[in-house]
Amino acid sequence: MAIATTSQFWTTRLNGENPTTPSVAGEQNNEAFAVTGSGATASGDYWQVTDARYNITPTENDLTLLAVLYYTSAPNNNEVLMTLDNGTHKVEVKADGTTQKVKLVGASTVTSPELDIAMADDEPIPLVLRLTLDSSGNARLDMREIMEDDDGSTHYLSVTGASGSSDTISFGNNSGNVKWGSVYVSKHGAFSPDELMPSDFATDTLLRMGMSIVNQLKNSKRMYLKSHMDESAIKYGFDVSRSMLSRLTPPVIHVMLRGINSPEFAALGGGRIDQEYEVIVYITTRGSNYENAYRLCLNIAGEVFDEIYTKTGLLGTTDSLNNYSLELAHKFDDDDVVCTHMLTFTYLRRINMRRR
Repeated sequence: MAIATTSQFWTTRLNGENPTTPSVAGEQNNEAFAVTGSGATASGDYWQVTDARYNITPTENDLTLLAVLYYTSAPNNNEVLMTLDNGTHKVEVKADGTTQKVKLVGASTVTSPELDIAMADDEPIPLVLRLTLDSSGNARLDMREIMEDDDGSTHYLSVTGASGSSDTISFGNNSGNVKWGSVYVSKHGAFSPDELMPSDFATDTLLRMGMSIVNQLKNSKRMYLKSHMDESAIKYGFDVSRSMLSRLTPPVIHVMLRGINSPEFAALGGGRIDQEYEVIVYITTRGSNYENAYRLCLNIAGEVFDEIYTKTGLLGTTDSLNNYSLELAHKFDDDDVVCTHMLTFTYLRRINMRRR
């Protein structure tokens, strides 16, 4: 998939209430679940299930199901906790009979690392599981919304889906005691944490603004961006500390979202708001001398400007690129052979707040 568009969002959002009667429904883009079984009740801010299963029938083929949960007592081994079935392929998250692991089951089965599902560790937090299934049968389970651990290893499980039987998005359990804190569904796609975040605000800012610029530059066919820039060297600037920058070999591009503000609400009651985004792009190069580094840096900066100016902010009523500035770096240190130019762009976007 790609980053979720403004017409792709969470179609169901439960936060501990009865899944059959969500707090806002219908016109608020919050589809209710049907239920089988009656072993469930409210428990504080969680929906506690001992013997009930909840389902929605989708017509789409690319699906996402996100859940926040923990065990009071572990379900039986092979108890189904989460299911996605698009009629052609099917994938399930199953308990393994312990409070430490779950299994992802499709055409094959893989088991998770230890997860502390009973929250027995010091300072525990409930488990976040994101299950996705696409039309080709590719299934994936992300744990805690982390795609890579501290060592750079992937932190998700993947399988090919088994043969599907009926269109279903479901969660629940018929054994054990599971507290479900939040359950989100999107029938608009099979989205990873880098494509649709639980927070609509975070999706609008980091993904649809910051990461979309990163992807635009990575996909560019312009001369320098294509021939001089490795995809891994175009990244969002989560960490621009000296220790991190010293590990990277120029040329490197960092995209950063420096700030957001809302000059005015575009509709009474805040149904739609205008938001200004300040996006910074740092281009860093190294040369045999500073002149060579400067010239290469300016060529790449020029292509960054051309790509962003011609391919983004083109919808005058909802997404507009309003202005830009360029700060050019000059040499002041005799030994300096690294050059960094900085482009700043300001966008004005109109955001629909009614899907929250």
